[in-house]
Amino acid sequence: MPFEFIQVKKRGHLTTVTICRPERMNAIHPYTTVELDEAFGDFQNDPDQWVAIVTGAGDRAFSAGNDLKYQAEHGSANISEITKDVKGGFAGIHKRTDLFKPLIAAVNGFALGGGFEIVLSCDIIIAAEHAKFGLPEPKVGLMAGAGGVHRLPRHIPYHLAMGMMLTGRHISAQEAQSYGLVNEIVPLDDLIPTAERWAEEILACAPLSIRASKEATNRALCLPLDEALVASYPGMKAMRDSEDLIEGPKAFAEKRPPNWKGR
Repeated sequence: MPFEFIQVKKRGHLTTVTICRPERMNAIHPYTTVELDEAFGDFQNDPDQWVAIVTGAGDRAFSAGNDLKYQAEHGSANISEITKDVKGGFAGIHKRTDLFKPLIAAVNGFALGGGFEIVLSCDIIIAAEHAKFGLPEPKVGLMAGAGGVHRLPRHIPYHLAMGMMLTGRHISAQEAQSYGLVNEIVPLDDLIPTAERWAEEILACAPLSIRASKEATNRALCLPLDEALVASYPGMKAMRDSEDLIEGPKAFAEKRPPNWKGR
């Protein structure tokens, strides 16, 4: 179905999802969450889509997070009713912990509150030079409940995370990179081309190997090393049983680019 609040483009094995509410700094209201949930569900289930880029429309904001104006006008019960069938949680993504295809965030401005939580749900973060990050929920009587309070301390040192969460302050792209949150900072005009370059580098690898790597990493983060090393990961089995396991060494021996099939 056509979307009203987001845009989805597919090119080859790459999906690009753009939040399109620039007049509200790409804030997420329940109808946006429903559309994003459909888009991410389609990406997750489409065997021909291997990598996704997530970004926002315009040059001011990736996403300012939860649309507080909508919430104030309509109430939590209205939001719950509209999003009752959503699988992925806020923005259709924060609870999608079984999505092992890689996600690249292209942060084109403010990524605050729920917007930052979308970014934290991604695997690679590319930021425009003017991008800002923060979890300011306590300043409006809320908390970063869409994964922020759980993901941020897993991505950066505890005291740095608590310093952000307990003050609600914003940090620059440069400070975020110094924390290890951002992979690359580029001028705004180079943001999407840079994200696409990262995607192409991923797409040059075997897709099932990429998914197995992400799955094993994410599932083992909470395990002691000795348990992680012997744990069973379904993605690893799928990789080992795939045609691509034969294609990779064959292409190497024949000195040609591999023709990955993802099966």
